[in-house]
Amino acid sequence: MTDLRQLLAHNMKERRRELKLTQYRLAERANTSTYYIGMIEARKKYPSPQMMQRIAAALEIDTPQLFSVTSSFPIDTIKKYQKEVLKLIKEVSDSVLERKLLQLSKQK
Repeated sequence: MTDLRQLLAHNMKERRRELKLTQYRLAERANTSTYYIGMIEARKKYPSPQMMQRIAAALEIDTPQLFSVTSSFPIDTIKKYQKEVLKLIKEVSDSVLERKLLQLSKQK
């Protein structure tokens, strides 16, 4: 059975390769560490909804596309996880996101 981390890692790697980005460059774009990107891709860490949004933006895709259907995953499993991820993303309130973005902009 495919798990959510595996689906995320697969899609992140594929999209990163499509854009010809290194883990270092993706980490820079997402304002995180290369180590953290590597741990997500190795399925050892799972990002918060906020981090998923930053990674998706860095990969120039919408957040749900991190969990998009690919031929290597059973459709029922993908549908199940897509619903879970969308629910998590919706739970992130605009005010939390705004505070985090403000915080990040002050770090630069």
